[in-house]
Amino acid sequence: MNAHPLQPIQDHDPALFELVSRSREFTFQDGALPARIKYLIAVALDAAHGAAGGVASLARQALDHGAGKEELLEALHVANFVSGAGSVYTAAAGLGEILGGPAKPAT
Repeated sequence: MNAHPLQPIQDHDPALFELVSRSREFTFQDGALPARIKYLIAVALDAAHGAAGGVASLARQALDHGAGKEELLEALHVANFVSGAGSVYTAAAGLGEILGGPAKPAT
């Protein structure tokens, strides 16, 4: 398994790592919005920000929390509306393997 993406922070600034971890736990717990919806929002935001690796990671977590592939794709409709087609290219790079095809780099 790959190392945690924040491993360097955990190794060199455990207090910051703990703060980020607690914030993540707080953010993605079920509340008025279930965790799966929060992960779908995060997928759309990472797509809009050009973070294909984040899209892939968050999409897997969304699926683990009960989201369907159709929901992932609809979240991208929102990202496309708000941020444009570049977000869809980023999402395609992050979702290729998850949706059943090869991942391709964003261009």
